[in-house]
Amino acid sequence: MYNALVAVFIMMMVSMADSEKQEREEERLGMQLISSRKQTVKNVSRLLDNLLQNYDNNLRPDFGGPSIQIEVNMQVRSMGPISEMDMSYSMDCYFRQSWVDKRLKFTGYQDALALSIEMLSRIWKPDTFMYNGMKSYLHTITTPNRFVRLFPDGRVLYSQRLTIKSTCIMNLEDFPMDKQHCPLRIGSFGYTSEDVAYKWMKGQGDGVNIASDMKLSQFDLISTPTGTETTVRNKGLHSTLYVSFNLQRHMGDFVIQVYGPCILLVVISWVSFWLNREATSDRISLGITTVLTMTFLGLEARKDLPKVPYPTALDYFVFISFAYIFSTVVQFGVVHHYTKVGSGEYYLEELEDEECPQVIRRRQEKYLSSITAIRDLAITQSHLQRKFSDSRRGLNSLPNGRTRSDGGSLHTQSTKKSMVSSASLAGLYDPKYLNHHPNAALYHRVSKKTKYWNGNSFPDIPDNIPEPPIPYYINNNQELTSPEDSESKQGLVSRTASQTASENTETEQCICKRCVTRAMNDSEKSLNSVSKIDRISRVVFPTTYLVINIIYWYVYLDRNDRIELTSE
Repeated sequence: MYNALVAVFIMMMVSMADSEKQEREEERLGMQLISSRKQTVKNVSRLLDNLLQNYDNNLRPDFGGPSIQIEVNMQVRSMGPISEMDMSYSMDCYFRQSWVDKRLKFTGYQDALALSIEMLSRIWKPDTFMYNGMKSYLHTITTPNRFVRLFPDGRVLYSQRLTIKSTCIMNLEDFPMDKQHCPLRIGSFGYTSEDVAYKWMKGQGDGVNIASDMKLSQFDLISTPTGTETTVRNKGLHSTLYVSFNLQRHMGDFVIQVYGPCILLVVISWVSFWLNREATSDRISLGITTVLTMTFLGLEARKDLPKVPYPTALDYFVFISFAYIFSTVVQFGVVHHYTKVGSGEYYLEELEDEECPQVIRRRQEKYLSSITAIRDLAITQSHLQRKFSDSRRGLNSLPNGRTRSDGGSLHTQSTKKSMVSSASLAGLYDPKYLNHHPNAALYHRVSKKTKYWNGNSFPDIPDNIPEPPIPYYINNNQELTSPEDSESKQGLVSRTASQTASENTETEQCICKRCVTRAMNDSEKSLNSVSKIDRISRVVFPTTYLVINIIYWYVYLDRNDRIELTSE
């Protein structure tokens, strides 16, 4: 037992000694690492001091020798806004430049040196600028977003985060089905191609990289072709880099905001072709409303566009739609010109207290027919009584206690009575109050035989009326009798008068406001007839509009395909 305890104690002491020894070793290594780092920092600082000791940042590398190659790379993080009004576009990117300066070549350190931005003021750097830039700036939050790395072979990598706003001369003839090519030209501001030559970095997307999560609200970025070119500036040749951002516009917003409403407005304007041509107020209101709405829509569509001197594809479509809506209003003017129905619209509720002149005239004709029938009866009695004058000498009076002095006195009295009754009818209609309608000839057949009594028109009662075939005969008492009693005789006279009145007015129709309005509301004899122009327009307008739309979309979509193939 005692030996076991001694062995355990010895093992504990040995382990404690090993741990203390390991700790001392780690502490020694740490001190060496710190010392090495301090020595490295001292060496790098001494190295940089030695590199910049005789360095002149006013002279380019290899001054007096061949031109220095400046390699450029861009990583576009976002684009927008793209403005048609300013003809410009903006983008946020990392702009990287790399060149070799043999004066900064060093040894003794294998990795690249990440230098402070303070070193930028002590070394040479190219005076790169954007040829078509408008307003570009460097991001400075929280510190200026740029860095410099120095490689052992003397290569310098200079990167900075920029927001670049450049001009983009747009051709809006195909707007909104257009494709735009927005260029960016990069070059040296002061050095010619003999001193500085630019080229795109290879192996990194041909010099321009697009962030995978980049989205544009109004455009799709199709491609970014790059190239180099030589620009003549200040009587010298300058090396220039060129990149084109090829953009295709989205049409969804314009279909919803412009194309769809324009088509619907044109279709709504065609509703007037199915309205009665006498509905003047309805068709005019519909036409004026659609014209004003189309005008507002056309102005709103061009609000965000520059005042270019040429029409765009959207302008053509809006103009075609406006022309069809305007033609609809003009079409109704033509229809209304050939219709000429009424000076206004009348409603039965407003004319309930107005008596129809046709009813007055029929009442007058019925009265005159009754008087004529009674006169004919008296003349017949007179002829029959003269035939039996030998047997009845004392029968010299006519029915109703009237004495016949001559053959024409009763006729004269009846005629005067009818004339007085006719003259008492005042306020008869004026047939000129309503314009004639092509299909309303029956509403204007007025008797040609009219007389005027105190300015009022009434039908004439002819002087020589043929005797009606009334079956009168003489009974056994030598008296004038009829087949029926007196009530039947009166009924026969009334029926004869009614038939005569109905025959006289069978071919005539009343043209008073009340009857014309009632006829216009009657489906069987309505004046709301459909014009032939309306029937033709129902087919011509939709057909031509559909054909024009097919041609329009085919031309512009096919043209965009050709442009795309050419750019590729």
